[in-house]
Amino acid sequence: MGYYVAGRGKPLLLVHTVNAAASAADVRPIFEHCSESRTVFALDLPGFGSSDRSDREYTPRLMTDAVLAMLGPIRERCGPGPVDVLGVSLGCEFVARAASEMPEAFGRIALVSPTGFAGRRTLRGPEGSTLGKPWLHRILAAPLWANGLYRLLTRPGVVRYFLERTWGSKRIDETLWAYCVASARQPGARHAPLHFLAGNLFGADMHRIYQALQQPVWASHGVLGDFTDYRAMSIVAGRPNWRFSVYPTGALPYFEVPRPFFNELDGFLAQPATAALRPVLETV
Repeated sequence: MGYYVAGRGKPLLLVHTVNAAASAADVRPIFEHCSESRTVFALDLPGFGSSDRSDREYTPRLMTDAVLAMLGPIRERCGPGPVDVLGVSLGCEFVARAASEMPEAFGRIALVSPTGFAGRRTLRGPEGSTLGKPWLHRILAAPLWANGLYRLLTRPGVVRYFLERTWGSKRIDETLWAYCVASARQPGARHAPLHFLAGNLFGADMHRIYQALQQPVWASHGVLGDFTDYRAMSIVAGRPNWRFSVYPTGALPYFEVPRPFFNELDGFLAQPATAALRPVLETV
């Protein structure tokens, strides 16, 4: 696994989203801001960024194990104690699963645009089950066209198109766009994204996982772009350890409204655990 680390102080682990060209670059503004007061670790999930991109099965189990594995270098650098963690989009599922399996190892949990809350579908499948379609992955990963398909999906114009849908506008972060384009051209870059496209990385048991979280949780999301359906968030809305914020942005509010977002994040991470355990809905 590859990861980035900077700063001093209490540890904070960042887990990026998953898409055709994802990497720790997705959380760059958070990394830069929080490293002024904390030791921040930004993980490249398996199959993305600087981590191994070999041809293997990419599953929620693999990604969750990667999050748990980061506890080793974090403790080596920062000592024992619970680790605060922030996940983005599908990365939130891996964060939540890791925190539910080892609750004593994780402190506060920040979830940005978490997946698993769209529509009215109930995600209470068997433990470790996914929404994946094996037949779809077999088609996508067929040697005859897999590489060409992936290169088509990650052409510069296509990457820009999907970032604009994420933002809900054309005012995307150009540095992130350039990094995504370059990252998608690295050897083995197609393997994990093709599993993502087949649904293999989405948990079918996430409602049980989210409801099992014992730690203070702050969930935030925007109202623009493609990722605006959080109707199923009602399953945790009344829980005393969950609080919520809504921003007039796309799915990555820390790029668009950094000051309000970081004020909320800093306040959440600084609160005593008992103060964080209250349900709050805030619209910024």
